[in-house]
Amino acid sequence: MNPRSGLRVRRATVDDLPALKALWVAARLPADELEARLTEFQVVEVDDRFAGALGLQIAGQHARLHSEDYADFSVADAARELFWDRLQKLAANHGVFRLWTQETSPFWTRWGLQPASAENLERLPDAWKNLEGRWLTLELKNADVINAALKNQFAGFRDAERKQTAQVHAQARKIRIFFTAMFFGLAIVGFAVAFYLLLRQPLNRH
Repeated sequence: MNPRSGLRVRRATVDDLPALKALWVAARLPADELEARLTEFQVVEVDDRFAGALGLQIAGQHARLHSEDYADFSVADAARELFWDRLQKLAANHGVFRLWTQETSPFWTRWGLQPASAENLERLPDAWKNLEGRWLTLELKNADVINAALKNQFAGFRDAERKQTAQVHAQARKIRIFFTAMFFGLAIVGFAVAFYLLLRQPLNRH
């Protein structure tokens, strides 16, 4: 039997608050604080019955998995697989480059999260640095590589814009030269015609 059969993951709504608060109180989590951050939570249902929840807090290009708990732990690993699928989509939609958690389930290390090194911890958002516990992290996208690529792309756009501006200025200069030459040409022709007519006037009187 498929362990994911009958399971569904969705975003938490106000209708989930009674079940969520009961879960948080039982787990000794700060229920009042988490209630104010309801929109961070995804819930899992078993045959349309509330079975657990997981929070995803986003700070810039970082996201933190937190406050994971279940009313029915028999579905925990199957629920985590569904959560993982959904979290990856949410992370992509929000431009998240790195994932963090202090959750202790072996599931998360099996899916790539590893103990954070001292270098990794330097990237930890300031808002989370006062949280006690061991951090696991996973780089979803290489921020340095992407930022360098964007910088190079911007430099390319800037060079292309400079070339285009130079071409426009050169074209404008050619147009100015053309009209200036045409003006002087017409002026010379005008002076020549006037001079010719001036020379012919005495002859016409005889």
